[in-house]
Amino acid sequence: MTGTLHLVPTPIGHLADITLRALETLEGVEIVAAEDTRRTRILLDHFGIFPPHLVSYYEHNAARRMPWLIERLLAGADVALVSDAGTPGISDPGFRLVSRAIEEGIRVVPLPGATAVTTALCAGGLPTDRFHFFGYLSPRGGKRRRVLLEIRELRGTLVFYESPRRLRALLADVRQVLGNRRVVVAREMTKIHETFLRGRVDEVTGRLPAQIQGEITLLVEGRTEAPPPPAEEELAGEIARMMAEGNASPRDISLQLSERYGLPRRTLYQIALDLQKHRTAAHDDQEE
Repeated sequence: MTGTLHLVPTPIGHLADITLRALETLEGVEIVAAEDTRRTRILLDHFGIFPPHLVSYYEHNAARRMPWLIERLLAGADVALVSDAGTPGISDPGFRLVSRAIEEGIRVVPLPGATAVTTALCAGGLPTDRFHFFGYLSPRGGKRRRVLLEIRELRGTLVFYESPRRLRALLADVRQVLGNRRVVVAREMTKIHETFLRGRVDEVTGRLPAQIQGEITLLVEGRTEAPPPPAEEELAGEIARMMAEGNASPRDISLQLSERYGLPRRTLYQIALDLQKHRTAAHDDQEE
């Protein structure tokens, strides 16, 4: 009988935020795989938990460690995967182990718990009915701005993780590419020095302390107004290009463009259908 891979969230700051079920799971497994064994040892010692095996599993050793963990799981050992803080598999290499375990038929059990994404969202004050999480963007300005350019039309709140030393650069790029939108800088959440800076990019940038420290989660307001719709010919051309790429159906195209331009979905769907029929008829004529 194979073991179980448990995904165990750990506090993002305050140790008392750990759940009873998480403690029970950590006490019962044979192996705890941690992003940083030193930080996880502090947590385990605090609660008097001493697993038979505490091993590292992080970005730079995941490829080497994963086969051993899968082997132990297949042999019947229960494994708890934890990150430095928050829920494993969110913006860390945990998802690779989860994917491999699923492929091997190993049971994967997720435990609910802390994550900086939802903690920042629920207290940030920006819309939470729709959001998009991007983790850490590239430290290189050019790549970072290209990603922001790709996502600038999204309507939901945008969520990023960032290091204190790159926060100003990220905010500058947000201002340049996305405009002076509302943002929230959530710092040191659940800790003694927890702070939330809320306002427009220019305002928040001006209120940042000279020395920024701590874990940062940045929320950026999604696009609130649809760009002006293109002329009918341009719109038909855009739909034709999307159809030519072959990755989207008329329904998918109508959904995307309705979201982008605020146009009626039914109208866009009909245009896409007409173009699809025209392309099919032209293809049939060529074959004849």
